[in-house]
Amino acid sequence: MFALRRWWTRHALKAGMVTLAISSAWLLRATQGAALYEAYHWLTRPLQPGVSRDEQFENSYILELQQRIVELESQNRTLQALENYEASLSEPGIRAAVIGRAADHWWQHVILNRGSRQGVAPGYVVTGPGGLVGRVVAVSPSTSKVLLISDPTSRVGAKVSRSRIMGVVRGQSNNRVVMEFFEKSPDVKAGDVVVTSSYSRLFPEDMPIGRIESLDLTKSPAPEATIQLSSPLPILEWVVIHPFNPRESVDEPTLPTPDDKAQPERDSR
Repeated sequence: MFALRRWWTRHALKAGMVTLAISSAWLLRATQGAALYEAYHWLTRPLQPGVSRDEQFENSYILELQQRIVELESQNRTLQALENYEASLSEPGIRAAVIGRAADHWWQHVILNRGSRQGVAPGYVVTGPGGLVGRVVAVSPSTSKVLLISDPTSRVGAKVSRSRIMGVVRGQSNNRVVMEFFEKSPDVKAGDVVVTSSYSRLFPEDMPIGRIESLDLTKSPAPEATIQLSSPLPILEWVVIHPFNPRESVDEPTLPTPDDKAQPERDSR
C-alpha cells in the first residue's frame, strides 16, 4: 500500500494526462469532431459579426424580391417585343399566351389561353415574332390547341422569295424544317428567305417561315433544303392569332410535283 501511494504521488499527473488524451480521442471519434466544432464556435462567437434570426429572414426576403425583379424585367422585354411585332402587322390579331406544352410533344403543339369565347376558331393562323408558328386545330371556350409547323405531320406550301421556286415544308421535331422542291434543279442558295406560297390552302401567302441553312440538291426523289425557322419556337411564350378560313374545296388549284402526284400541302390531322 505504501508503495502504491508513493507511485501515485510521483505519476498522478502523467496518468491523468494520458487518461484525458485517450478520452478526448475516443470522444472525437465517436462524435466525428462535432463537440470540438461546437466548442470552437462557442469560443469564437464573440469575435465574429453575428446575424440574427430576423436578419436572416430579411435577407432571404430581399433575395426573393431581387429575383422577382429580374423575372419581371424579362417579361417586360418579351411583351415589348410583342407590342412592336403587333404594331408591324397590317391587320390586328388576337394576342395569346402559351399556357401548356408537354415535354414529350414539345415540337408538336402548344396550348393557348384564348378560345371560342374570344372568337378563336379551328383553322386560324398563329404567328409570333419572326414569322409563322402554326395553326389552330382545336378550341374550347377558353383555350386553343396549335399544331406547330415543326410537327412532323405539318405540311406548308412554300416558296423562295428571291427566285419564286415552289416547294413543300415539313416539320422534323426541332427548330429546323425541310423544304422539298418541285423542280429538279431549283435556283436556290443558302441564306434565301422562305415564305408561304399562294398555293397554300391552310395559310395566307407571304408569311415568313425562315431562311435556307443548307442544301441537298442531289436528294432523291426531289432536291431539298434545311430551313432555320425565324420564329423562336423553343422559347415561345406569346403569340398572335389571325382569323383565316382554310380553302378546303376540291377545285382549289394544286401545285404539280416532279411526278405530278404530290400536293403542296396535306392536313393529316
